[in-house]
Amino acid sequence: MGELVLAVLLVAAVIAAVAWVPRLRAPVRHRTGSVLRHPGTWLGVVVALFLANQVLVAAFVEQTWHGDPDPVARYLPSGWFALADLGPLATALPAWPWTVLHVQAGLELPFVLLAYLLVCRWSGEEVFARILAARWLLSGVSTATFCLIELDLANPWTPVDLVVRVASGIVTPLLLAQLAPGGTRSTGLVTLALSAGALGVLVLAVYDTATLYNLGHLAGWVPGAAAAGAVLAATRWVAARRSRDPAPLTASAIRSIGWFLVLFAVPSLPLRYAVTFGLRSLALVAGAVLVLTALRRGWDHRRWRALVGIATVALVAAAAGSLLTGGYPEARLLVGAVAFVLAGTALCSILDRRRTPRPGRDGTPGRDGAREPGS
Repeated sequence: MGELVLAVLLVAAVIAAVAWVPRLRAPVRHRTGSVLRHPGTWLGVVVALFLANQVLVAAFVEQTWHGDPDPVARYLPSGWFALADLGPLATALPAWPWTVLHVQAGLELPFVLLAYLLVCRWSGEEVFARILAARWLLSGVSTATFCLIELDLANPWTPVDLVVRVASGIVTPLLLAQLAPGGTRSTGLVTLALSAGALGVLVLAVYDTATLYNLGHLAGWVPGAAAAGAVLAATRWVAARRSRDPAPLTASAIRSIGWFLVLFAVPSLPLRYAVTFGLRSLALVAGAVLVLTALRRGWDHRRWRALVGIATVALVAAAAGSLLTGGYPEARLLVGAVAFVLAGTALCSILDRRRTPRPGRDGTPGRDGAREPGS
């Protein structure tokens, strides 16, 4: 029954994303870059709460279950509850039972939505505003998906977790409405891909150490997280100084990626879990529908021929990146997505340079500039 409900939810979410979400356009009331209206600020707050809760969970397990998390871990898949050794701190901290599973149930939705909105903010005001306009639908579909996963992993904590998740699904969109978009347009696909990839590494680190209660893995994540943080800081510094307008094919790619972010938001979670719960074929069809719709809305229709070559190169790069990446499925998807965007952007840039008129000896455009590949 769970798989059937997930399939229905995915189909309904894709239909809503394609048919209804593009019509939404919320007015942006807060355009200035106040720190308190930045999704990155609140994402940092949520991550801090996540990690603080992990410390309290370790203290509770030590004091109540004598350091053995089996009373809860036996209800969950393998790979959970590699708790950190807090030493004397484990007995000095309070032992609060609600830190086990319940806090995560409340924080998981804002964590996911804030990370997604941060990427959308980098993609420009239009993308950010459309996602913000769809926040109630996005929250509803994401909450329903999380609740399905809760029921699939049913345990004594599940009834309260379901209530907490529904409450989070109501409160989170109310708070998201106060966020501001920042810049007015995308700062380019290379900086976007590298920024999103670096953020994705940080999100995976939090996913492993906090949402799976593996705070004992934190030391192993430090080098990768530090490198990702450096890349993120560097790419955002570069993005803040970019002002050149993109060439035609690159502009088409930017618009298409922006539309994909808008369309993918609502069905993203059911699509991801459909792969895990035996609905891979449906997930592939849903993904194809979203990609094709994004291209129809964002790509310059005069350059469809160029798209064939660009898409082929990008797909090969994505497949290679995914196959060479181990670990969580999310890690393979992240590497594949970054490789797809970088390879496609590189080819767009090459083709754009080929179609740029080259000056003749007298400084006027030469005949070599007359041809427009893919037009």
